[in-house]
Amino acid sequence: MSDKTIMPLHTTSWPATGSTSARRAARPSWWRRLVVPATLMGLLAFHQAAFAFDFNTVAARAKTLASKSYKKPSDELPKSIRDLSYEQANQIRFRADKAYWGAQKLPFELSFIHLGGNFNEPVKVNEVVGGAVREINFSPALFDYSANRNIDPRSLRNIGFAGFRIRFPVNSAKVKDDVLTFQGASYFRAMGKGQGYGLSARGLAIDTALYSGEEFPRFTEFWLERPSAEAKELVVYALLDSPRATGAYRFVLKPGVDTVMDVKAQIYLRGNVTKLGIAPLTSMFLFGENQPGPGDDFRPEVHDSDGLLMQSGTGEWLWRPLVNPKRLLVTSFSFDNPLGFGLIQRDRDFSSYQDLDYNYQSRPSAWVEPKGKWGSGRVELVQIPTPDETNDNIVAYWIPNTMPKAGQPMNVEYRLLWQKENEKRPPLAWVTQTRFGHGYRPKQDGKQDDSQALAIDFDGGSLKKLPANARVEGVVEADANGKIASVTTRKNDVTGGWRIEVKLRRVEDNKPVELRGFLRNANGGTTLSETWSYILPPN
Repeated sequence: MSDKTIMPLHTTSWPATGSTSARRAARPSWWRRLVVPATLMGLLAFHQAAFAFDFNTVAARAKTLASKSYKKPSDELPKSIRDLSYEQANQIRFRADKAYWGAQKLPFELSFIHLGGNFNEPVKVNEVVGGAVREINFSPALFDYSANRNIDPRSLRNIGFAGFRIRFPVNSAKVKDDVLTFQGASYFRAMGKGQGYGLSARGLAIDTALYSGEEFPRFTEFWLERPSAEAKELVVYALLDSPRATGAYRFVLKPGVDTVMDVKAQIYLRGNVTKLGIAPLTSMFLFGENQPGPGDDFRPEVHDSDGLLMQSGTGEWLWRPLVNPKRLLVTSFSFDNPLGFGLIQRDRDFSSYQDLDYNYQSRPSAWVEPKGKWGSGRVELVQIPTPDETNDNIVAYWIPNTMPKAGQPMNVEYRLLWQKENEKRPPLAWVTQTRFGHGYRPKQDGKQDDSQALAIDFDGGSLKKLPANARVEGVVEADANGKIASVTTRKNDVTGGWRIEVKLRRVEDNKPVELRGFLRNANGGTTLSETWSYILPPN
């Protein structure tokens, strides 16, 4: 329905000549009442058309913010909210019947997340309709506090939200599913059909894994464009702020079998940054086939991701299996104009996890696909020791070699895919598992064998096209701290793939060993697989 006022039709005879005052006096009273509001409405419409909200609006805010000193967010939450534990905060439920856009029966709808627990910094959420902005205000009527008797909802006024969830039907046309959540700093999580929440993405990472300490930029304000009744995508804008950086972000969300997010960012630095992490991904790896868990855990594997996959600008694919190290482990891969990188959950068999509650086999993989040329830089992988699965201990991001100067914009665009059924894989064969253990050679001269063994299985891609009599060989190299004793390559008759078995010894136990390997056709030397890149942490 239009907001325009419909005026009745009048037939009035006005003087065609005479003074201006005479003509004004002859006009009916209803016209004189209308003319000023109509003039104002016209001016407002012109103003709105000339200054309609878009990405440039947020970018201008980010630029202005970067020219000023950082202002720490105020802590004015009521004590009853600020002191909630993580579990108590989760007991405050959003009322499903209050879903934003729910009454309009739009394909997307919003639910909001209450402040409290680990999330005590409010964000402002706005709706954009026809280029005009209106704030979505907090109200205690949106939430159910019945599990928290110590909270008086009447005392809560304009405290803001901790974040929000976007819902859209991806598994069934009749039910809306959570497809994207923004909550905490610049973190967000998405999922597609048949997936559950797992790893997270971030807007920006600053000085991750440095002794000086990491800085966590945060999204302070969001704007969501109201979708049409037939919309298949949703546009979200966000303003980022931190002591040393600001940024404007535009996310175009397209839920589906793969949930796709097209990301556009304009970043400004306030001061010196040692490491600027672009398109950061954060995940969890506790243990897996390459690093068995404790004997008292019935689950064979526990992880949201089991490897880092990269595609270089030359087209080479690299696979780095993840580990849970005993101390901080930071490695990187230098590229010119990378074609993509991501944290992947390749193992999709329930038997590998045996967890009916967390269903790790359904956790999404996240793949970053740059738009345009990103230039020279490196993909950095940070692996942090963790004693349990409640901590995200894996981080991966792109670090450009050239940093923007303070106050100068850095423009970045990429596509972020949340996948399960259509995960990124190389056209060649890929690694399906990496197993690590003792060499199991008999004692010689009364000495215990100190060798270590790795079994790397490959499958798919080019291996499926090989003739039965094909000769396949594995090529494995180690850095100076690893001495390879033997490399054996043989057909895996159970899976139909091929296995490389490696035995090696360390030179120094307190240093890591870097390994690289791949399969090739012994007749002609044609490469048959992605590159397996592995690091054995120090003993």
